[in-house]
Amino acid sequence: MTAAAAHIARTVVGIIGNIISGFLFLSPVPTFYGIWKKGSVEQFSAAPYLATLVNCMVWTLYGLPMVNPDNVLVLTINGSGSVVEIVYVTLFIIYSNRNKRLKVVMWLVVELLFIAVLAFVVLNLVHSAKKRSAIVGTTCIVFNIMMYAAPLAVMKLVIVTKSVEYMPLSISLASFGNGVAWTTYALIQFDAFITVPNGIGTVFSVVQLILYATYYKSTKMQIAERKANKTEVDLSQVVVGNGEQRSKTNY
Repeated sequence: MTAAAAHIARTVVGIIGNIISGFLFLSPVPTFYGIWKKGSVEQFSAAPYLATLVNCMVWTLYGLPMVNPDNVLVLTINGSGSVVEIVYVTLFIIYSNRNKRLKVVMWLVVELLFIAVLAFVVLNLVHSAKKRSAIVGTTCIVFNIMMYAAPLAVMKLVIVTKSVEYMPLSISLASFGNGVAWTTYALIQFDAFITVPNGIGTVFSVVQLILYATYYKSTKMQIAERKANKTEVDLSQVVVGNGEQRSKTNY
C-alpha cells in the first residue's frame, strides 16, 4: 500500500471510528433519561462516565497539533466526547444521594486538576513533539484501559445478581465497535499508543457481550417476577381497601 493510499484508508477508518465513538458517547442517553424520570441513579455506577471523561480529555491533549501533528480525528471526537461526558457526570451528581454525590464531585475535581497539570507540563516544559507524544501517549494507554475496564465493577454486579439490567447492551456493543475501529486505524499507520489500549479494550468488550448473552434470560425472568410481585401487592391493597370500606359502610 502506497503512502497516499494508506493515508486515505486511515482517514476513512478514522471517520468511521468517529461515528462509532459518537454512538458510544451517546449510547447512555436512554439510561440517563430513565434516571431523570425516576429522579435517582439507583444502582448505576459513575465509574464508567468518570473514566471515559478523563480518557477523552487525555486523548484530546494527545490529538493537539503541538503534541501529535497527524491525529486531527483523534482530537475532534475526544473533544466532543469530553463535553458529552461532563453532561453525564453533572446529571449523575444531581440525581445521586449525598454520599455518592460527594464522591463523584471529589473524583471530578481530581481529574480536572490532573489534566490541567499534565497539559501545563507537556506544553510548557517539554519542547519536542516526539517527547510530548510519548508522555501523553503513555498516559493515554493507562486511561484508555481504565475506560474499558471501569465497567468491571458493573460486570461483577452482573455475575453476583445474574442480571444485566445495569449493564446496557448498547454501551457494550458500541465499546466493541469502537475498539475494533481504532485498532484498525492505528495499525494502518502504526501508532502503538492507540493500538495497545484499543486492542485490550476490544477484549474487555467481548467479555461484556459474553456476560450479556449468558445472563439475558435470567434478567428477563427477574424483571417479570418483580412485575408479577408488584401486581400481587397492588391487588392485595385493593382487596384490603375494599374490605375496610365495606366495614365502615356496615358500621
